[in-house]
Amino acid sequence: MIGSRIAAVGHYQPARVLTNEDLAGMVDTSDAWITSRVGIRTRHIAGPDEPVDELAAHAAAKALAAAGRTPAEINLVLVATSTAIDRSPNMAARVAARLGMPGPAVMDINVVCAGFTHALATADHAVRAGGAQRVLVVGADKMSEVADWTDRSTCVLVGDGAGAAVVEACAPQERAGIGPVLWGSVPEMGNAVRIEGTPPRFAQEGQSVYRWAATQLPVVARQACEKAGLAPADLAGVVLHQANLRIIEPLARRLGAVNAVVARDVTESGNTSAASIPLAFSKLVEQGAVSTGDPVLLFGFGGNLSYAGQVVRCP
Repeated sequence: MIGSRIAAVGHYQPARVLTNEDLAGMVDTSDAWITSRVGIRTRHIAGPDEPVDELAAHAAAKALAAAGRTPAEINLVLVATSTAIDRSPNMAARVAARLGMPGPAVMDINVVCAGFTHALATADHAVRAGGAQRVLVVGADKMSEVADWTDRSTCVLVGDGAGAAVVEACAPQERAGIGPVLWGSVPEMGNAVRIEGTPPRFAQEGQSVYRWAATQLPVVARQACEKAGLAPADLAGVVLHQANLRIIEPLARRLGAVNAVVARDVTESGNTSAASIPLAFSKLVEQGAVSTGDPVLLFGFGGNLSYAGQVVRCP
């Protein structure tokens, strides 16, 4: 059976930056309060004329250029998002249209903050099964559009952005670059993270999510490494969902990834939901913090309460 690999990655963020000081003028909060609780200092906010599919298309175009591929070479487009306001056409179809693709299969995947790692696993499975040879996988969310800007417990968290990866079939002699996925959910905690209502609004039970992440995530993250045949100490990088620095840093320590670069993009980007993992991963690659072939754990968790992770080799 053939395997798959990530050929290239790319990311995009809107130009507008919202600082903690800016937020302090909007709600009862302060830079000290925000940084001490979640570690976020800035976040990028899209304007009303910047829809989710535009963010996604910018990131996708960068990933395609980095891979040396044209839009016409893509067989399948998967967009992970939870902020698609319209039900049809879906985001994947809109991204394909923006990029001028002639006729790929197009699907959206809504697993909120774990959406990208679910989509990446789906791309890997499609390639392995022969359903596609080349897949564009995008995580994109415009969380500012579903934020309650009067609620200081949630509005300080969110940001907008997109990240993308081009997934290709490996040559027969190549080592697979995307490891087996470890995924699942905790249905009884499904209401802990929500985007619901009319208009839709983001809300969460922060303490419940924090306790679950602190106690359960190290176990499942280690299982993802085991599926890839690696020990955590073998990892060169760890990219967790960028939800809260107080979750990311202790989790990386408890995982035992002592030699890994740990993504901390949450400090400058906030929680961008499905965009957070590909956005942070693309920045590590761009900065040279991880090298081609390095094993990196990608692990998403959040809404539903769902999780998914896999070890990948850097493009």
